[in-house]
Amino acid sequence: MDVKKKDIRALTKEQLRDFFVNQGDKAFRGNQVYEWLWQKSAYSFEDMTNVSLETRQMLEDNFVINHIKVDQMQRSSDGTIKNAVRLHDDLIVESVLIPTATRTTACVSSQVGCSLDCRFCATARLKRMRNLNPDEIYDQVVAIDNESRLYHNRPLSNIVFMGMGEPLMNYNNVLKAIEKITSPEGLGMSPKRIVVSTSGVPKMIKKMADDKVKFKLAVSLHSAIDEIRTSIMPFNATFPLNDLREALQYWYAATKNRITYEYVVWDGINDKRKDAQALVDFCKFAPSKVNLIEYNPIDDGEFQQANSNAIDMYVSVLEANNITVTVRRSRGKDIDAACGQLANKS
Repeated sequence: MDVKKKDIRALTKEQLRDFFVNQGDKAFRGNQVYEWLWQKSAYSFEDMTNVSLETRQMLEDNFVINHIKVDQMQRSSDGTIKNAVRLHDDLIVESVLIPTATRTTACVSSQVGCSLDCRFCATARLKRMRNLNPDEIYDQVVAIDNESRLYHNRPLSNIVFMGMGEPLMNYNNVLKAIEKITSPEGLGMSPKRIVVSTSGVPKMIKKMADDKVKFKLAVSLHSAIDEIRTSIMPFNATFPLNDLREALQYWYAATKNRITYEYVVWDGINDKRKDAQALVDFCKFAPSKVNLIEYNPIDDGEFQQANSNAIDMYVSVLEANNITVTVRRSRGKDIDAACGQLANKS
């Protein structure tokens, strides 16, 4: 009977060292293999050239490396790259490389599908199949770093967890992935260059504060009026704005980190002055920044980008109240790689 091989990247360095000791080998062999798996992102045991053939065969007999495969890469006219990433069980997620003049950002996925039900988002229409493992998140970043170096002649500078899925519904694996990404034994990136974006899960926002995470927090808000937010983000009925605000107050008290709000203005939904004023009132408890994001239609026309007058109104109201605001133009729209469009259409 075939024995199912264990995913070697599920082991800690200490567990790898113990494995080799139990095999009658030296503990440092575990250090070597760990370096190949993470710092060098080895695809196979054959790549581990400073490990003996006999040891590589022993690893092959006992373990697998469940490495992702970029099934399809699409390049936008603006330089954005979208990857359709095939996982070891043949499920697909998408990740995006977003280049600007000063940085390249990886937008990575944390779930196959999504746990939440935002009505304006293509990913939310997909059934949540499963959470991604830490190595699957890590591999997305490695792939985009390679593409950044190849196509833009510079290493990846930033990471946002704004791809498919709700990161806080896969909290433990997301934290383990970030730990590897920021470790000197992994990619060595600064946690200050990582943003985890959530639609707002109060209990998990408080947990992040208690865990003293070093990365930045963004909240997909889109309305500061409960009735409107629930109509476009139905889970808001379970996690209402008062609970979200309390969790964010807790976060700020613990971290003193400014909160970023991601906010789309839609025609006829949240484009009135009362909506802008409600946003101001919601933001006042802590230093914050609002990113007004251009909307990207997902097919049925129910949600339409508000006109420029509404955007200008939001900017003037926010700035009059000393709230930092940026208008973000979407990139990669011609390959369905923009915010809210990731739905495995490639």
